Amino acid sequence: MAKTLVIVESPAKAKTIEKFLGKSHYTVKASVGHVRDLPKSKLGVDIENDFDPQYINIRGKGDVIKELKKEAKKSKKVYLATDPDREGEAISWHLAHILNLDENEQCRIEFNEITKDAIKKAIKSPRNIDLSLVDAQQARRVLDRLLGYQISPILWQKIRKGLSAGRVQSVTTKLICDREKEINAFIPKEYWTLELNAKTEKNEDINLKFHSKKNEKIEIENEEMINNILDDIKGKKLNVVSIESKSRRKSAPKPFTTSMLQQEAANKLSFTTKKTMSIAQELYEGIDIEKETVGLISYIRTDSKRISEEAKEKAKDYILGEIGENYYKNVEDKKDKKESKKVQDAHEAIRPTYVEKTPNSIKEYLTKDQFKLYNLIWRRFVASQMEDSVFDILNVECKIDDYIFKATGSKLKFDGYTKIYNFTDREDKILPTINEGDILDIEDIIPTQHFTQPPARFTEASLVKTLEELGIGRPSTYAPTIATILNREYVEKQGTSLHPTELGIIVTDILEKNFQKFIDADFTAQMESKLDEIEEGHMKWKDVVRESYEPLKEAIEIAKESIEKINMDEETDEVCENCGEKMFIKYGRFGKFIACKNYPECKTTKPLVNKIGVKCPKCHEGDIILRKSKRGKAFYGCSRYPECDFVAWNKPTGELCSECGSYMVEKVTKGETKVVCSNKDCKNLNNKENDNIKPVNENSEN
Repeated sequence: MAKTLVIVESPAKAKTIEKFLGKSHYTVKASVGHVRDLPKSKLGVDIENDFDPQYINIRGKGDVIKELKKEAKKSKKVYLATDPDREGEAISWHLAHILNLDENEQCRIEFNEITKDAIKKAIKSPRNIDLSLVDAQQARRVLDRLLGYQISPILWQKIRKGLSAGRVQSVTTKLICDREKEINAFIPKEYWTLELNAKTEKNEDINLKFHSKKNEKIEIENEEMINNILDDIKGKKLNVVSIESKSRRKSAPKPFTTSMLQQEAANKLSFTTKKTMSIAQELYEGIDIEKETVGLISYIRTDSKRISEEAKEKAKDYILGEIGENYYKNVEDKKDKKESKKVQDAHEAIRPTYVEKTPNSIKEYLTKDQFKLYNLIWRRFVASQMEDSVFDILNVECKIDDYIFKATGSKLKFDGYTKIYNFTDREDKILPTINEGDILDIEDIIPTQHFTQPPARFTEASLVKTLEELGIGRPSTYAPTIATILNREYVEKQGTSLHPTELGIIVTDILEKNFQKFIDADFTAQMESKLDEIEEGHMKWKDVVRESYEPLKEAIEIAKESIEKINMDEETDEVCENCGEKMFIKYGRFGKFIACKNYPECKTTKPLVNKIGVKCPKCHEGDIILRKSKRGKAFYGCSRYPECDFVAWNKPTGELCSECGSYMVEKVTKGETKVVCSNKDCKNLNNKENDNIKPVNENSEN
């Protein structure tokens, strides 16, 4: 008997779905991603013929296509079950073309989660391929190809081969370069804070902070201002003028969108965006649990925070049964003001498919990283349906003449959603018993000088947040965009911070001068809005492409003539041992290397060793050099490797800790660079005072 063929993208998904449908009536096969695309060897867009895409079957997919055609021919029905988004719709459209399926046939099925009920429900509700969705994908693909394939060759000619430009990647690189400019141009501004340690009439301690003068908030800008205040309050006592008690509620966070999942996984689990999406894909496609394959989470590429009524009911049952009636809150879906104009409402937020499958109950079936991510998603979803946490707040206001000092205490009254979604250690701050009219003795006056800090460099998490806020890209593009600019060496990671490289700055500068419109954040955001309009059937995709191409064509012609060739070779002090010419730092396919000025005629080359001017703290013979891991992350190792196996993520300073004798390192955080002890058990972990540091070797120049 003829079976029904179901085609999905990945073999893992095919395996899971075939178990749900059964092999007796269904055959489930994978296309393994796209099967047709624009050719890599040429532009592949017929500009003269109104931008017709010249699609070809992807090289290497011959066997897959052959098998799909064979199965389709002997099947009574073909269902295309690719992902429920633009890219998935386009894959279904290309499959329909290859398999000669009727465009008017209801052959498309979609589901938001890979569960038995969801798959069987989808099979019963096939629909036509959504051509508006396909057209939005075609517009994006053609625009990206026109931009990338026509600007990138200019970069090859003027700088070096292997470089690329792109509608989203170039804007993203520019954001990182612009932030670096802000940091370099930043001028620190002095300010002071003032704290008082006081005693109550019952001899209890209380700490107060300077707030204002004559009820007017003022900034203490310099030493003169702080000294005037100190003179005015010297020898005086604090008068308690106001005590205010109130409750403060903190609402549970909403379930994850793609961008929020990437941000939280980066901040709470230290996952890269690429790692997060890879693990999330595994959880979505199915994990083997007790001899059955289970899709543990819903579809992972979404900008919706919506939750289905069925999922809400399951969460409610779990909270009432396992946590407590007073923890359940009837949550209404309200559109966030900050949500993008176009939210894929057919989708849901990322959530567990079976709330009863708690992280701990299935921990043995998950890898360590799968457990961490599933735990985060599961807890976030359940918490989103729980009551607010409630705090008792006590505000104390004291006066010395016209100067106002304040203290705030807080105590957790009801933990609410934080009972299961709490990744920080919070302590209550209890103020002593105190009454209006009390007089407090000042025990200690603590003036502290500060300087404003430059804006923090982007991390992957903060970059994703910014891209989403600016409307650049889509949930599916954040992780590959970041991976691309790291692989192209336009950006490098130092700790968790993203720094532009010299190459990234040069390329961005060229693009900004010659293609300003196309790497402008507003232009890219407007283009995303137009793609949404195409998806909704309000615009024709070729009209959007045509409108964008005219100014691009003009800019390309001008750039070819006006951009001068840039030589990025850097002269060194070394001399070629073969021909006596100077050695230069050059760029190759795999990064920088040292070669003779006459290279490639003269074959003298050597690897580039990036010494930091510090001797190895382990063997004391080798030099510490900056290296890159396979994933492009910077780390520090000994030049005598493999004889010496010293490695460290943080940069050694060449100094030792006076407390334990371990080597000191520079630790880069979002806002500053700290010098800390490398020994995690040392009490001096965060000490950065010079008095507590001594040189590694008193006689060493390093």
